[in-house]
Amino acid sequence: MAGAVRGAGRRRRAVQPMSAGLQPSGRDPILIWGAGAIGGTVGAYLVRAGVPVVFVDRDLDHVAAINAKGLHIEGPIEEFTVRAPAYGPDDVPGVFRRTLLCVKAQHTEEAARSLAKHLAEDGYVASFQNGLNELVIADVVGRERTLGAFVNFGADYMAPGVVQFAGRGAVVLGELDGAITPRLQDLHALMLLFEPNAITTSNIMGYLWGKLGYGALLFATALTNASICEGLGAREPRALLRALAGEAVEVATMLKVDCLGFNGYDPAAFAPGASDAAADASFDAMVAHNAKSAKTHSGIWRDLAVRKRRTEADAQLGPIVTFGQQVGVRTPVTSNLIAMIHEIEDGTRPLAWENLDELGRRVWRAA
Repeated sequence: MAGAVRGAGRRRRAVQPMSAGLQPSGRDPILIWGAGAIGGTVGAYLVRAGVPVVFVDRDLDHVAAINAKGLHIEGPIEEFTVRAPAYGPDDVPGVFRRTLLCVKAQHTEEAARSLAKHLAEDGYVASFQNGLNELVIADVVGRERTLGAFVNFGADYMAPGVVQFAGRGAVVLGELDGAITPRLQDLHALMLLFEPNAITTSNIMGYLWGKLGYGALLFATALTNASICEGLGAREPRALLRALAGEAVEVATMLKVDCLGFNGYDPAAFAPGASDAAADASFDAMVAHNAKSAKTHSGIWRDLAVRKRRTEADAQLGPIVTFGQQVGVRTPVTSNLIAMIHEIEDGTRPLAWENLDELGRRVWRAA
């Protein structure tokens, strides 16, 4: 896995501007593999803008609902319904040049292997997911056919055929080697149809590692029934949460990845030696950003409390531990957090605020 990070540590200028008025090229359809919160939201906006889209989802009830009634987007931002063909993974027709992979991180390899036969030789797969899934995709379809993406908007799958778009957030696109290519510019033009503030970057790994630190904080709030704002705004667990995000930042630093911030999360505020004031400012900014969204709880909490299914803990947080072992950085908070998430998944631990206290005891006891 470590070898797949080559080039990730190059410190490049984070944002590359787009030429004004650039439009997405071609009329060939976009294949969106995973039509839930992320894929459903992005795809619906593309369809509404006149871009041909083909949806794929393993939830056949969702597929049937999309084909029968269309895909409905609800929420405080906009409500609308679009019509586009949807298929189960075994029934997808054709070959596609542009594929957005939008499945849960733990399903990445399976989905990448399924879609590979539908990927054109000169095509690409862009990972619209949480985690470092670009590395997994590259192992399946080739690094040259893999494109990176970072998304932080709020959305939830609500019911077959229905997705809630709850709040806007960062959308960043980048090639794994940092190049600004025509296909990257084309995808950026497409994403501007969904998110007007979408940008390209020459340091996509910096954003992805930044999201790992922020994601770890969301996993910690998901140990409780508290909202994201309540969890990030609380003072009592702040030292623990700082240590948690700090592990991701320290591992990334050892990998020579320049972590980048977004939507209030400032990786530098969680680095070893950062001031209390810097950390407090970042917590306050994250709370302010999340307070604007109708999505009160994370998708992690929703997986645990509502959908009663496995989370992305191993696939999303596991790389922090794995890479930490490789570069000699201890990650006790992350490791214990993963274990406690699994206890909730297995039904042996209830969701409760006291779980944060228990996490702290486990970490400090082992220190």
